[in-house]
Amino acid sequence: MAEASERHTLFGKYEKGRLLGQGTFAKVYYGRNLSTQESVAVKVVDKERIRKEGLMDQIKREISVMRLVRHPNVVELKEVMATKRQIFFVMEYVKGGELFAKVAKGKLGEDDGRRYFQQLISAVDFCHSRGVSHRDLKPENLLVDENGDLKVSDFGLSALPEQLWNDGMLHTQCGTPAYVAPEVLRRKGYDGAKADIWSCGVILYVLLAGYLPFQDENIIKMYRKVFKAEYEFPPWFSTDVRRLISKLLVADPDRRITMAAIMRNPWFQKGFTVPVAFSIEATSSLDEIETHCGCEFDWELKRSNSKPDFYNAFEFISSMSSGFDLSTLFEDERRSGSMFTSKCSASSILSKIESLAKKLNFKVVNLKDFKVKLQGKSEGRKGKLSVTAEVFEVAPEVAVVELAKSSGDTVEYRKFCEEDVRPALRDIIWSWRGENDCH
Repeated sequence: MAEASERHTLFGKYEKGRLLGQGTFAKVYYGRNLSTQESVAVKVVDKERIRKEGLMDQIKREISVMRLVRHPNVVELKEVMATKRQIFFVMEYVKGGELFAKVAKGKLGEDDGRRYFQQLISAVDFCHSRGVSHRDLKPENLLVDENGDLKVSDFGLSALPEQLWNDGMLHTQCGTPAYVAPEVLRRKGYDGAKADIWSCGVILYVLLAGYLPFQDENIIKMYRKVFKAEYEFPPWFSTDVRRLISKLLVADPDRRITMAAIMRNPWFQKGFTVPVAFSIEATSSLDEIETHCGCEFDWELKRSNSKPDFYNAFEFISSMSSGFDLSTLFEDERRSGSMFTSKCSASSILSKIESLAKKLNFKVVNLKDFKVKLQGKSEGRKGKLSVTAEVFEVAPEVAVVELAKSSGDTVEYRKFCEEDVRPALRDIIWSWRGENDCH
Protein backbone atom coordinates (compact mmCIF):
# COMPACT_ATOMS: atom_id res chain seq x y z
CA MET A 1 0.00 0.00 0.00
CA ALA A 2 2.81 2.38 0.90
CA GLU A 3 4.48 1.89 -2.47
CA ALA A 4 1.24 2.40 -4.36
CA SER A 5 0.52 5.65 -2.51
CA GLU A 6 3.91 7.05 -3.55
CA ARG A 7 3.13 6.61 -7.23
CA HIS A 8 1.48 9.25 -9.35
CA THR A 9 1.16 10.11 -13.01
CA LEU A 10 3.21 12.74 -14.83
CA PHE A 11 1.35 14.61 -17.57
CA GLY A 12 -0.86 11.55 -18.11
CA LYS A 13 2.09 9.81 -19.81
CA TYR A 14 4.32 8.30 -17.11
CA GLU A 15 3.80 6.63 -13.78
CA LYS A 16 6.41 7.84 -11.28
CA GLY A 17 7.40 5.17 -8.76
CA ARG A 18 10.15 4.51 -6.24
CA LEU A 19 13.13 6.75 -5.58
CA LEU A 20 16.30 5.46 -7.28
CA GLY A 21 18.78 8.10 -6.18
CA GLN A 22 19.19 11.64 -4.94
CA GLY A 23 21.66 14.48 -5.49
CA THR A 24 21.96 18.08 -4.36
CA PHE A 25 19.53 19.51 -6.89
CA ALA A 26 17.70 16.49 -8.29
CA LYS A 27 16.01 13.22 -7.45
CA VAL A 28 15.78 10.23 -9.80
CA TYR A 29 12.72 7.99 -9.76
CA TYR A 30 11.77 4.76 -11.46
CA GLY A 31 9.01 5.37 -14.00
CA ARG A 32 6.87 3.59 -16.53
CA ASN A 33 5.51 4.77 -19.88
CA LEU A 34 1.76 4.21 -19.57
CA SER A 35 1.22 3.63 -23.29
CA THR A 36 4.18 1.32 -24.01
CA GLN A 37 4.83 -0.06 -20.48
CA GLU A 38 8.52 0.73 -21.04
CA SER A 39 10.59 1.33 -17.90
CA VAL A 40 12.20 4.77 -17.68
CA ALA A 41 14.17 6.84 -15.18
CA VAL A 42 12.72 10.24 -14.30
CA LYS A 43 15.14 12.91 -13.08
CA VAL A 44 13.27 15.68 -11.26
CA VAL A 45 15.02 19.04 -10.93
CA ASP A 46 13.81 21.89 -8.71
CA LYS A 47 13.76 25.05 -10.85
CA GLU A 48 13.90 27.54 -8.02
CA ARG A 49 16.97 25.91 -6.47
CA ILE A 50 18.93 25.82 -9.72
CA ARG A 51 17.99 29.44 -10.45
CA LYS A 52 19.23 30.51 -7.02
CA GLU A 53 22.48 28.60 -7.55
CA GLY A 54 22.93 30.03 -11.05
CA LEU A 55 22.77 26.58 -12.66
CA MET A 56 20.08 27.23 -15.29
CA ASP A 57 22.67 27.43 -18.09
CA GLN A 58 24.12 24.11 -16.93
CA ILE A 59 20.68 22.47 -17.12
CA LYS A 60 20.09 23.91 -20.59
CA ARG A 61 23.50 22.66 -21.70
CA GLU A 62 22.83 19.18 -20.31
CA ILE A 63 19.58 19.00 -22.30
CA SER A 64 21.31 20.22 -25.46
CA VAL A 65 24.16 17.75 -25.06
CA MET A 66 21.95 14.73 -24.42
CA ARG A 67 19.98 15.51 -27.57
CA LEU A 68 23.21 15.65 -29.57
CA VAL A 69 24.78 12.40 -28.36
CA ARG A 70 22.28 9.68 -29.20
CA HIS A 71 24.39 6.54 -29.26
CA PRO A 72 23.87 2.92 -28.16
CA ASN A 73 26.41 3.37 -25.35
CA VAL A 74 25.03 6.67 -24.05
CA VAL A 75 22.00 6.90 -21.75
CA GLU A 76 19.17 8.19 -23.94
CA LEU A 77 17.19 11.30 -23.07
CA LYS A 78 13.68 10.45 -24.21
CA GLU A 79 11.76 13.55 -23.25
CA VAL A 80 11.88 16.79 -21.28
CA MET A 81 8.80 18.18 -19.56
CA ALA A 82 8.23 21.01 -17.13
CA THR A 83 5.82 22.58 -14.69
CA LYS A 84 6.12 25.97 -13.04
CA ARG A 85 8.34 24.51 -10.31
CA GLN A 86 10.05 21.43 -11.73
CA ILE A 87 11.86 20.09 -14.80
CA PHE A 88 11.50 16.39 -15.63
CA PHE A 89 14.15 14.50 -17.61
CA VAL A 90 12.65 11.22 -18.85
CA MET A 91 15.60 8.95 -19.58
CA GLU A 92 16.42 5.40 -20.52
CA TYR A 93 16.24 3.14 -17.46
CA VAL A 94 19.49 1.21 -17.07
CA LYS A 95 18.74 -1.76 -14.87
CA GLY A 96 22.24 -3.04 -14.17
CA GLY A 97 23.49 -0.10 -12.11
CA GLU A 98 26.93 1.50 -11.97
CA LEU A 99 30.05 -0.09 -13.42
CA PHE A 100 31.68 1.07 -10.18
CA ALA A 101 29.71 -1.61 -8.28
CA LYS A 102 31.30 -4.32 -10.44
CA VAL A 103 34.82 -2.94 -9.92
CA ALA A 104 34.22 -2.60 -6.18
CA LYS A 105 33.86 -6.38 -6.03
CA GLY A 106 37.29 -6.84 -7.58
CA LYS A 107 39.23 -6.34 -10.79
CA LEU A 108 37.79 -7.49 -14.12
CA GLY A 109 39.33 -10.00 -16.48
CA GLU A 110 41.11 -8.59 -19.51
CA ASP A 111 38.36 -9.60 -21.96
CA ASP A 112 35.58 -8.04 -19.85
CA GLY A 113 37.65 -4.91 -19.24
CA ARG A 114 38.40 -4.61 -22.95
CA ARG A 115 34.72 -4.90 -23.87
CA TYR A 116 33.68 -2.10 -21.51
CA PHE A 117 36.62 0.02 -22.66
CA GLN A 118 35.68 -0.50 -26.32
CA GLN A 119 32.12 0.65 -25.62
CA LEU A 120 33.39 3.61 -23.58
CA ILE A 121 35.73 4.76 -26.35
CA SER A 122 33.04 4.29 -28.99
CA ALA A 123 30.62 6.48 -27.01
CA VAL A 124 33.17 9.17 -26.09
CA ASP A 125 34.49 9.35 -29.67
CA PHE A 126 30.90 9.87 -30.84
CA CYS A 127 30.49 12.69 -28.29
CA HIS A 128 33.70 14.33 -29.49
CA SER A 129 32.53 14.15 -33.12
CA ARG A 130 29.59 16.32 -32.05
CA GLY A 131 31.78 18.79 -30.23
CA VAL A 132 30.91 17.47 -26.76
CA SER A 133 33.48 16.89 -24.01
CA HIS A 134 32.11 14.90 -21.05
CA ARG A 135 34.63 16.15 -18.42
CA ASP A 136 33.52 13.80 -15.63
CA LEU A 137 34.23 10.29 -16.88
CA LYS A 138 34.56 7.76 -14.04
CA PRO A 139 33.07 4.32 -13.23
CA GLU A 140 30.31 5.94 -11.14
CA ASN A 141 29.04 7.67 -14.29
CA LEU A 142 29.15 4.51 -16.39
CA LEU A 143 26.08 2.30 -16.14
CA VAL A 144 25.60 -1.30 -17.27
CA ASP A 145 22.29 -2.53 -18.69
CA GLU A 146 20.72 -5.97 -18.35
CA ASN A 147 22.60 -7.13 -21.46
CA GLY A 148 25.94 -6.17 -19.95
CA ASP A 149 26.39 -3.18 -22.25
CA LEU A 150 27.92 0.04 -21.00
CA LYS A 151 26.01 3.34 -20.98
CA VAL A 152 27.72 6.69 -20.38
CA SER A 153 25.63 8.96 -18.15
CA ASP A 154 25.66 12.29 -16.28
CA PHE A 155 26.47 15.06 -18.75
CA GLY A 156 26.00 17.78 -16.12
CA LEU A 157 29.64 18.93 -16.43
CA SER A 158 29.94 18.45 -20.18
CA ALA A 159 31.14 21.23 -22.47
CA LEU A 160 30.13 22.47 -25.92
CA PRO A 161 32.29 24.46 -28.40
CA GLU A 162 30.63 27.76 -27.43
CA GLN A 163 32.25 27.44 -24.00
CA LEU A 164 35.74 27.73 -25.48
CA TRP A 165 37.64 30.91 -24.67
CA ASN A 166 39.35 33.03 -27.32
CA ASP A 167 42.39 30.78 -27.00
CA GLY A 168 40.24 27.85 -28.17
CA MET A 169 40.54 26.13 -24.79
CA LEU A 170 38.29 25.28 -21.85
CA HIS A 171 39.17 26.81 -18.47
CA THR A 172 36.64 25.44 -15.98
CA GLN A 173 38.28 23.14 -13.45
CA CYS A 174 35.85 20.30 -12.92
CA GLY A 175 35.63 16.53 -12.58
CA THR A 176 36.79 14.04 -9.96
CA PRO A 177 40.48 14.58 -8.96
CA ALA A 178 41.56 10.93 -9.27
CA TYR A 179 40.28 10.81 -12.88
CA VAL A 180 41.07 14.37 -14.00
CA ALA A 181 43.85 15.09 -16.51
CA PRO A 182 46.90 17.06 -15.25
CA GLU A 183 46.24 19.99 -17.59
CA VAL A 184 42.80 20.47 -16.03
CA LEU A 185 44.30 20.59 -12.55
CA ARG A 186 46.86 23.18 -13.66
CA ARG A 187 44.10 25.70 -14.53
CA LYS A 188 45.88 26.96 -17.63
CA GLY A 189 43.35 25.97 -20.25
CA TYR A 190 42.84 22.56 -21.80
CA ASP A 191 41.37 20.60 -24.70
CA GLY A 192 38.27 18.83 -23.35
CA ALA A 193 38.57 15.88 -25.74
CA LYS A 194 42.20 15.22 -24.78
CA ALA A 195 41.26 15.47 -21.10
CA ASP A 196 38.51 12.87 -21.66
CA ILE A 197 41.09 10.50 -23.17
CA TRP A 198 43.20 10.72 -19.99
CA SER A 199 40.09 9.86 -17.92
CA CYS A 200 39.43 6.87 -20.18
CA GLY A 201 42.98 5.71 -19.46
CA VAL A 202 42.42 5.92 -15.71
CA ILE A 203 39.16 3.98 -16.11
CA LEU A 204 40.87 1.21 -18.10
CA TYR A 205 43.54 0.94 -15.39
CA VAL A 206 40.88 0.76 -12.64
CA LEU A 207 38.85 -1.90 -14.50
CA LEU A 208 41.84 -4.22 -14.84
CA ALA A 209 43.64 -3.41 -11.56
CA GLY A 210 40.71 -2.93 -9.18
CA TYR A 211 42.25 0.25 -7.80
CA LEU A 212 43.36 3.73 -8.95
CA PRO A 213 46.71 4.41 -10.64
CA PHE A 214 47.13 7.69 -8.72
CA GLN A 215 46.25 7.52 -5.06
CA ASP A 216 47.60 8.97 -1.83
CA GLU A 217 46.04 9.99 1.48
CA ASN A 218 47.60 13.41 0.93
CA ILE A 219 45.75 15.12 -1.96
CA ILE A 220 48.78 17.30 -2.81
CA LYS A 221 50.98 14.21 -3.16
CA MET A 222 48.33 12.61 -5.36
CA TYR A 223 48.29 15.71 -7.60
CA ARG A 224 52.07 15.50 -7.93
CA LYS A 225 51.76 11.91 -9.14
CA VAL A 226 49.11 12.98 -11.66
CA PHE A 227 51.25 15.88 -12.93
CA LYS A 228 54.17 13.50 -13.51
CA ALA A 229 51.96 10.58 -14.70
CA GLU A 230 53.71 8.58 -11.99
CA TYR A 231 52.16 5.13 -11.50
CA GLU A 232 53.05 1.45 -11.52
CA PHE A 233 51.50 -1.49 -13.36
CA PRO A 234 50.24 -4.54 -11.46
CA PRO A 235 52.16 -7.72 -12.40
CA TRP A 236 49.11 -9.28 -14.09
CA PHE A 237 48.79 -6.56 -16.76
CA SER A 238 49.68 -7.93 -20.19
CA THR A 239 52.34 -6.26 -22.31
CA ASP A 240 49.74 -4.98 -24.78
CA VAL A 241 47.63 -3.39 -22.03
CA ARG A 242 50.70 -1.72 -20.56
CA ARG A 243 51.63 -0.27 -23.94
CA LEU A 244 48.16 1.17 -24.47
CA ILE A 245 47.80 2.65 -20.99
CA SER A 246 51.29 4.14 -21.30
CA LYS A 247 50.02 6.08 -24.32
CA LEU A 248 46.76 7.11 -22.60
CA LEU A 249 48.27 8.36 -19.34
CA VAL A 250 50.72 10.84 -20.82
CA ALA A 251 51.01 14.11 -18.87
CA ASP A 252 51.58 16.23 -22.00
CA PRO A 253 48.19 16.35 -23.79
CA ASP A 254 49.87 17.03 -27.14
CA ARG A 255 51.75 13.72 -26.87
CA ARG A 256 48.75 11.75 -25.63
CA ILE A 257 47.26 9.12 -27.94
CA THR A 258 44.30 10.22 -30.08
CA MET A 259 40.91 8.54 -30.35
CA ALA A 260 41.67 7.37 -33.87
CA ALA A 261 44.92 5.77 -32.72
CA ILE A 262 43.19 4.08 -29.76
CA MET A 263 40.69 2.51 -32.11
CA ARG A 264 43.50 1.24 -34.35
CA ASN A 265 45.38 -0.31 -31.44
CA PRO A 266 45.66 -4.14 -31.82
CA TRP A 267 44.64 -4.81 -28.20
CA PHE A 268 41.60 -2.56 -28.59
CA GLN A 269 40.68 -4.04 -31.97
CA LYS A 270 40.35 -7.60 -30.64
CA GLY A 271 36.68 -8.58 -30.97
CA PHE A 272 35.63 -4.97 -31.54
CA THR A 273 32.46 -4.34 -33.53
CA VAL A 274 31.35 -0.85 -34.47
CA PRO A 275 27.95 -0.19 -32.84
CA VAL A 276 25.05 0.69 -35.09
CA ALA A 277 24.42 4.41 -34.55
CA PHE A 278 20.90 5.45 -33.73
CA SER A 279 18.85 6.94 -36.56
CA ILE A 280 16.42 9.02 -34.56
CA GLU A 281 14.46 11.85 -36.08
CA ALA A 282 14.64 14.99 -33.96
CA THR A 283 11.31 16.02 -32.43
CA SER A 284 10.23 19.51 -31.58
CA SER A 285 11.08 20.23 -27.99
CA LEU A 286 7.67 21.81 -27.66
CA ASP A 287 6.14 18.36 -28.05
CA GLU A 288 7.99 17.44 -24.89
CA ILE A 289 7.23 20.19 -22.41
CA GLU A 290 4.50 22.13 -20.65
CA THR A 291 4.61 25.90 -20.20
CA HIS A 292 6.33 27.58 -17.27
CA CYS A 293 3.01 28.75 -15.90
CA GLY A 294 1.85 25.17 -15.52
CA CYS A 295 -0.92 25.46 -18.13
CA GLU A 296 -1.54 22.45 -20.34
CA PHE A 297 -1.79 22.68 -24.11
CA ASP A 298 -3.19 20.26 -26.61
CA TRP A 299 -0.15 19.43 -28.71
CA GLU A 300 -1.97 17.07 -31.06
CA LEU A 301 -1.63 18.15 -34.68
CA LYS A 302 -4.70 18.18 -36.92
CA ARG A 303 -4.41 15.58 -39.66
CA SER A 304 -5.65 15.85 -43.20
CA ASN A 305 -5.07 13.80 -46.32
CA SER A 306 -5.21 16.79 -48.65
CA LYS A 307 -3.43 19.43 -46.56
CA PRO A 308 -0.23 19.47 -44.50
CA ASP A 309 -0.34 19.18 -40.72
CA PHE A 310 -1.61 22.27 -38.94
CA TYR A 311 1.25 23.75 -36.92
CA ASN A 312 -0.09 24.93 -33.56
CA ALA A 313 0.33 28.73 -33.43
CA PHE A 314 1.86 28.52 -29.95
CA GLU A 315 4.50 26.12 -31.27
CA PHE A 316 5.18 28.36 -34.24
CA ILE A 317 5.75 31.49 -32.15
CA SER A 318 7.87 29.57 -29.64
CA SER A 319 10.05 28.01 -32.32
CA MET A 320 10.62 31.15 -34.40
CA SER A 321 11.17 33.64 -31.59
CA SER A 322 14.56 33.42 -29.88
CA GLY A 323 13.32 35.73 -27.13
CA PHE A 324 10.50 33.46 -26.04
CA ASP A 325 11.37 32.12 -22.61
CA LEU A 326 10.22 28.53 -23.12
CA SER A 327 12.16 28.15 -26.34
CA THR A 328 15.44 29.47 -24.98
CA LEU A 329 15.25 27.21 -21.93
CA PHE A 330 14.50 23.91 -23.60
CA GLU A 331 15.30 24.20 -27.29
CA ASP A 332 18.57 22.77 -28.47
CA GLU A 333 20.28 26.02 -29.45
CA ARG A 334 22.63 24.15 -31.79
CA ARG A 335 19.70 23.46 -34.11
CA SER A 336 19.33 27.11 -35.21
CA GLY A 337 18.79 27.32 -38.94
CA SER A 338 16.79 24.10 -39.27
CA MET A 339 13.41 25.71 -39.91
CA PHE A 340 12.01 28.31 -42.32
CA THR A 341 8.69 29.88 -43.24
CA SER A 342 7.36 30.27 -46.75
CA LYS A 343 4.34 31.84 -48.46
CA CYS A 344 4.36 29.13 -51.12
CA SER A 345 2.06 26.12 -51.17
CA ALA A 346 3.15 22.89 -49.52
CA SER A 347 3.29 21.03 -52.82
CA SER A 348 5.48 23.65 -54.48
CA ILE A 349 7.82 23.72 -51.46
CA LEU A 350 8.26 19.94 -51.56
CA SER A 351 8.77 20.06 -55.31
CA LYS A 352 11.61 22.57 -54.82
CA ILE A 353 13.18 20.44 -52.06
CA GLU A 354 12.99 17.28 -54.18
CA SER A 355 14.55 19.09 -57.14
CA LEU A 356 17.41 20.30 -54.92
CA ALA A 357 17.92 16.79 -53.53
CA LYS A 358 18.33 15.34 -57.01
CA LYS A 359 20.92 18.01 -57.90
CA LEU A 360 22.87 17.08 -54.78
CA ASN A 361 22.60 13.36 -55.60
CA PHE A 362 20.35 12.67 -52.58
CA LYS A 363 17.72 9.95 -52.73
CA VAL A 364 14.18 11.17 -51.92
CA VAL A 365 11.92 8.90 -49.85
CA ASN A 366 8.29 9.83 -49.17
CA LEU A 367 7.52 9.10 -45.51
CA LYS A 368 3.95 10.43 -45.53
CA ASP A 369 1.97 13.36 -46.94
CA PHE A 370 4.16 16.46 -46.88
CA LYS A 371 7.11 14.73 -45.24
CA VAL A 372 10.13 13.38 -47.11
CA LYS A 373 13.52 11.99 -46.24
CA LEU A 374 16.62 13.01 -48.20
CA GLN A 375 19.29 10.31 -48.09
CA GLY A 376 22.87 11.05 -49.11
CA LYS A 377 24.75 8.45 -51.11
CA SER A 378 28.30 9.27 -49.98
CA GLU A 379 29.83 8.15 -46.67
CA GLY A 380 30.57 10.93 -44.19
CA ARG A 381 32.23 11.15 -40.75
CA LYS A 382 29.38 9.15 -39.18
CA GLY A 383 27.93 7.33 -42.15
CA LYS A 384 25.54 8.68 -44.77
CA LEU A 385 23.76 11.95 -44.05
CA SER A 386 19.98 11.64 -43.87
CA VAL A 387 17.67 14.64 -43.43
CA THR A 388 13.87 14.81 -43.08
CA ALA A 389 11.86 17.76 -44.36
CA GLU A 390 8.27 18.25 -43.22
CA VAL A 391 5.82 21.01 -44.17
CA PHE A 392 3.27 22.33 -41.67
CA GLU A 393 0.47 24.81 -42.32
CA VAL A 394 0.38 27.83 -39.98
CA ALA A 395 -2.21 29.91 -41.85
CA PRO A 396 -3.85 29.63 -45.29
CA GLU A 397 -0.91 31.43 -46.91
CA VAL A 398 1.94 30.58 -44.52
CA ALA A 399 3.82 27.30 -44.17
CA VAL A 400 6.61 26.20 -41.86
CA VAL A 401 9.26 23.81 -43.18
CA GLU A 402 11.17 21.87 -40.55
CA LEU A 403 14.48 20.17 -41.36
CA ALA A 404 15.93 17.57 -39.01
CA LYS A 405 18.94 15.25 -39.16
CA SER A 406 18.00 11.56 -39.00
CA SER A 407 21.52 10.20 -39.25
CA GLY A 408 25.03 11.24 -40.18
CA ASP A 409 27.36 13.91 -38.84
CA THR A 410 26.04 17.12 -37.26
CA VAL A 411 28.71 19.30 -38.85
CA GLU A 412 27.85 17.93 -42.30
CA TYR A 413 24.15 18.53 -41.56
CA ARG A 414 24.75 22.17 -40.66
CA LYS A 415 26.81 22.67 -43.80
CA PHE A 416 24.01 21.07 -45.84
CA CYS A 417 21.45 23.50 -44.36
CA GLU A 418 23.55 26.67 -44.62
CA GLU A 419 25.49 26.08 -47.86
CA ASP A 420 23.06 23.99 -49.90
CA VAL A 421 19.44 24.34 -48.75
CA ARG A 422 19.32 28.01 -47.79
CA PRO A 423 20.90 29.48 -50.98
CA ALA A 424 19.04 27.10 -53.31
CA LEU A 425 15.62 27.87 -51.79
CA ARG A 426 16.11 31.60 -51.20
CA ASP A 427 13.32 32.48 -53.65
CA ILE A 428 10.72 30.65 -51.54
CA ILE A 429 12.08 31.34 -48.04
CA TRP A 430 10.22 34.09 -46.17
CA SER A 431 12.01 33.79 -42.81
CA TRP A 432 14.88 31.48 -41.86
CA ARG A 433 14.98 30.43 -38.23
CA GLY A 434 18.05 31.56 -36.25
CA GLU A 435 18.88 34.17 -38.90
CA ASN A 436 20.58 36.47 -36.39
CA ASP A 437 22.74 33.62 -35.10
CA CYS A 438 23.94 32.35 -38.45
CA HIS A 439 25.97 35.34 -39.62
